[in-house]
Amino acid sequence: QPAHPPQPSQPPPAYAPHHPHEQRFERRRIHINEYQRGADATAVGGLLLHVPNFLGSLLVVGLVSLLFGTLGLLLVLAWLASGALVFHRPTERALARYVLKLRPPTPMELARLDEAWREVITRAGIEEHTYELWVEDSDELNAVAAAGHIVGVTRFALEQLPSAQLAAVLAHELGHHVGGHSWSSLLGYWYALPGRIAWRVTQLLAYVIFRVSSAFSCLGGLGVLAFFGFAAFMTVSALYGLPLLLPVIPYLMAAVSRRAELHADRQAAALNFAPMLAEVLWRMHMTQEQTKAIAAAAGKPLPKESPLARLLSSHPDHHTRLHHLTPYLQPHPQPPI
Repeated sequence: QPAHPPQPSQPPPAYAPHHPHEQRFERRRIHINEYQRGADATAVGGLLLHVPNFLGSLLVVGLVSLLFGTLGLLLVLAWLASGALVFHRPTERALARYVLKLRPPTPMELARLDEAWREVITRAGIEEHTYELWVEDSDELNAVAAAGHIVGVTRFALEQLPSAQLAAVLAHELGHHVGGHSWSSLLGYWYALPGRIAWRVTQLLAYVIFRVSSAFSCLGGLGVLAFFGFAAFMTVSALYGLPLLLPVIPYLMAAVSRRAELHADRQAAALNFAPMLAEVLWRMHMTQEQTKAIAAAAGKPLPKESPLARLLSSHPDHHTRLHHLTPYLQPHPQPPI
């Protein structure tokens, strides 16, 4: 009896094989571009916005280091040097696996990913092993650029998008890496973490102490408020008023994030993926509209987004992104013969 042929480990992709954006990319030689990774104005602006958070964290780490005596200075220096882990490959892989919930692609997934990714890096002039490809087990159309070398894409995007559209999504994420958006945002978040933790602990202590003291006396609650008010005043004075910027920073960071998305879109468009990226954006927009329509048909109230909430959005709206892609979608006039 003949042996059964080996079965694939997963079902075949559901994208349309005759879709105009389903292409077979040819293997071509990569002409290496000197500009492999950098920091554009968006990345630099994001780092500058993290300066107040960094100073607050430095103050917290400095105060904690006092508990260790002569070893305290080593603690501060170790914390300052820890930012280099953003570019440490094993640390990045741990971040991808345990924080971002990504996994290495299967051989079938890698074959499809590698074909699209090879086309992207060939056009961009990027060395083949500069970045690593990962997959997220998600039924949403999404992708991510993280740390210094991680490019992740959802299983849905991998299985449902035609090859040229998948390449456009990967080119967008490459734009984040080449512009320095991914490593700068992670670096800013890391150095702001001690300050964030200290702020959360302070809020919790203030709430507990205020509730306990107010249960005994109104004057006790006022005394607690006065103490924390004095501590806040001294902190603001010691840091030259920079903590006063903290309430505004989330809005500025969101604006920088939206600019970074537009920069990454332009990076993909400059590699001649504008039509494919526009179709992906339209598909995402229609999916959101269908979700709203289903919720409305089920009688579920749709949340109304306030102007302040829109200012905190990390991504531009669909129409803004398409507007910025328009110049790349126009046919270029042919030179006279």
